[in-house]
Amino acid sequence: MSGGADSAKAVVYALGANFAIAITKYAAAAITGSSSMLAEAFHSTADCGNQLLLLLGIKRAKLPPTPDFPLGFGKETYFWSFVVAIMLFSVGGMFSIYEGWHKLGESDPVERPLVALGVLLFGICAESFSMWGALREVNKLRGGQSLWRWFRVSRNAELVVIFGEDLAALVGLVLAFAAILIAWITGNPTWDAAGSIAIGVLLIAVAIAVAIEVKALLVGQGVEPQVRTAMVDFLCAQAAVAQVLNLLTLHLGADVMVAVKAKMRPQGGEEALIEAINAVEAAFRKEFPQVKWLFFEPDLR
Repeated sequence: MSGGADSAKAVVYALGANFAIAITKYAAAAITGSSSMLAEAFHSTADCGNQLLLLLGIKRAKLPPTPDFPLGFGKETYFWSFVVAIMLFSVGGMFSIYEGWHKLGESDPVERPLVALGVLLFGICAESFSMWGALREVNKLRGGQSLWRWFRVSRNAELVVIFGEDLAALVGLVLAFAAILIAWITGNPTWDAAGSIAIGVLLIAVAIAVAIEVKALLVGQGVEPQVRTAMVDFLCAQAAVAQVLNLLTLHLGADVMVAVKAKMRPQGGEEALIEAINAVEAAFRKEFPQVKWLFFEPDLR
């Protein structure tokens, strides 16, 4: 469930940071001729485009249901998140590897390395701010879970993507800083090219991990196991419910659809049964406010 997390806020933090970082990286790449710096500049540009796509998905997910889309457009966030993963893989990862491989055989040293290191240090600070914004929203959801466990079970595609992007960007900046520093100290530009390749491998690994998680939501994933257990326990605690026979859930962006089949206790007539079901539904929606669609079927088995 949401837990009060604001995905759009985390996206805006990341967009602002990456836009500022991209400008400084391009300037530094032109001055220094560093392949690691150019790879990082393209990475930041791709990230800016990715965050705009995520904001588009968040906006479209709020469109009202139509006859053709009776359950709304919540899954738009999953589609655009998957597109972001593809861009991170191709524009970020593959280009970085190509750039590094292309520069491996060159012998020209990195020019003005202090400029590159200064820009990268600024980027690390700005990206740390973006990561702080993402973690602040993530911590509202993960409870006592580790970050890896949250990443694997989270149903919030936008935060999964932003967290993955910010992590890749921060580690990539550190790799680029180390590569340029070693190339400067040793006088061997191969380290700079190797840094670009390492950044590309990192981006591809993160893109694949993000794509796997978003794919599950795109196909049709239910609520987290602990949330489903809480839903069943809540229904079983209702005086009118004798037994929960089945409970199906489906995440549709920020909203959730729930279908319940339950054995009801005798209510003294059809009208009384309907009123009891309505009361259970109202209590359920209050307890789980993200449930936008609730279908309740009384049965005997």
